[in-house]
Amino acid sequence: MERVRAPADGEGPSLAASLERDELRWGAGAPRAGRAALAVEVPVALEYNGVSHAVMLATPSDLEDFALGFSLSEGILATRGDFLGAEAREDPPGITVSIRIAAGAFAALKERRRTLAGRTGCGLCGTESLQQVLRPIAPVAEPAWRLDPRALSRALGEMRTAQGLSQATGATHAAAWCAADGSLLALREDVGRHNALDKLIGAMLRSRLEPAAGFACITSRASVEMVQKAASAGIALLAAVSGPTTLAVDTAQACGLTLVGFARGESFAAYSHPGRIRGAGAA
Repeated sequence: MERVRAPADGEGPSLAASLERDELRWGAGAPRAGRAALAVEVPVALEYNGVSHAVMLATPSDLEDFALGFSLSEGILATRGDFLGAEAREDPPGITVSIRIAAGAFAALKERRRTLAGRTGCGLCGTESLQQVLRPIAPVAEPAWRLDPRALSRALGEMRTAQGLSQATGATHAAAWCAADGSLLALREDVGRHNALDKLIGAMLRSRLEPAAGFACITSRASVEMVQKAASAGIALLAAVSGPTTLAVDTAQACGLTLVGFARGESFAAYSHPGRIRGAGAA
């Protein structure tokens, strides 16, 4: 799992997830001057075969994971094999990620091409119709395991410990992939909750982590976009530390995803397909 590193002297925001800035902090009734680590947020433009498609505000780390995960979760790619590579370059005032995709996928993208002007946490900017918002999602595969509530508690604890960027800055979300027993296998952070999940999906694809063998946790609310992204990646169980929306629950129910909300310590609530959680039958 990739750890957040401190930026070297002179290193720009294109290479660092956090940078220091001056701060004047009040405590015990008096101010104190110092330096604070802040999460880096820059415009990240995504180009497909040389054609600009999306601009998101994101943390400039794990950009190849981001490119791959975004491409899959947004339906631009049908399979991992359509992704031919990505290269990031500093392009003031932000970063451009040049993504190469297969000819068939690019032809399909041109048919539905739109410009997506993204803001932090915004997953629908630039969407032109209701049909694009609620796109069809294939049902997720049934996993061979059932979630032990103790495994979810373990996953949440390990996820908190692994959030180096959040601990340093207090300004980022995380998405984590965990084995069925709750052990943490991968984690990605970003100022945007959608971006963090896209980065995690990309990391899972690149590391060939099997979606049917574990579950995902996110440090945000469970919106419909988060459910769509998870289901598009084949994830069968998504646990969020905050609550879900009605549309997220309805979408999860329709595509076969188990949606958990308010996951905090040993307490949580299931809103769709609770049969995948041990002990649900007792209710």
